[in-house]
Amino acid sequence: MAAKTYVTIQGDTFDGIAYCLWKDERRMDILLAANPDHADVLIFSAGVTLNVPEAPKPTLKTTELPPWR
Repeated sequence: MAAKTYVTIQGDTFDGIAYCLWKDERRMDILLAANPDHADVLIFSAGVTLNVPEAPKPTLKTTELPPWR
């Protein structure tokens, strides 16, 4: 299976990208772990290529807060 990537557009954020990819912004920690060189970026500029790992099946209850809360 080929590795997936995501190329950012101006204004992208990790939580916004996670929502776009998986319809769940709480999975931004998966993107952060796969892209440690960009972990300090809050708002991306256009053209940054990020690694996109396959998201695991959801195990969290929908009432749980995201990891950053």
